[in-house]
Amino acid sequence: MPPAKAATSGRIFQNPVLEALTKTHIAVPLTIFFGLGAVSGYFSVHVMGFSVLNTVSMYLVGALFFTFIEYIAHRKLYHMGTSGSERKARIQYIMHGVHHDHPRDKKRLALPPVVSVVLATLFMGLFRLVLGPSGIAFGGGFMTGYATYLMVHYAVHTMNPPKNIFGVLWKHHNLHHYVGDKGAFGVSSPLWDYVFGTMPEDPKAGRRPVSA
Repeated sequence: MPPAKAATSGRIFQNPVLEALTKTHIAVPLTIFFGLGAVSGYFSVHVMGFSVLNTVSMYLVGALFFTFIEYIAHRKLYHMGTSGSERKARIQYIMHGVHHDHPRDKKRLALPPVVSVVLATLFMGLFRLVLGPSGIAFGGGFMTGYATYLMVHYAVHTMNPPKNIFGVLWKHHNLHHYVGDKGAFGVSSPLWDYVFGTMPEDPKAGRRPVSA
């Protein structure tokens, strides 16, 4: 892996309030979204009367669905084409480009809580609308999936890779950052990179590069 860049990054906004809103301590979103996942599970069983089996099943499906949304958002939104558009380039940099420039900046390894809570509210409302009462457990799994993604992403960028099966996640995300950002879009799981053929070239294994 190449030498790490600075663990802090420059300013994005001159306005101090906006600048502050681009940063967060990782404990804040982890507490919010692991907590929301737990409350959703409790609510599904003890308030809405679903069985534990039904709740756990919807929970797991919701968590799996999150890994798909994570992949699509990372590939199509965070790495959207910006050719010929300064505005798009600026938006892309604010959303994700700054992270690639400063991957070890601990305060920008998660979406700011204000943005996260707004998106979580929209997703939970959508799941409840589409799936009915089952959407609560599904949404809880989705939020737990998001919290798990945040935890993995933070660990990959701030800790040494473990010498066990989880080291695969470190290697996978480092391929995205240091080999080529046209692949390895999954963070909490490489599943969808295999499904959609976006596994990048592994220099040590001599794999063929992908085309995004």
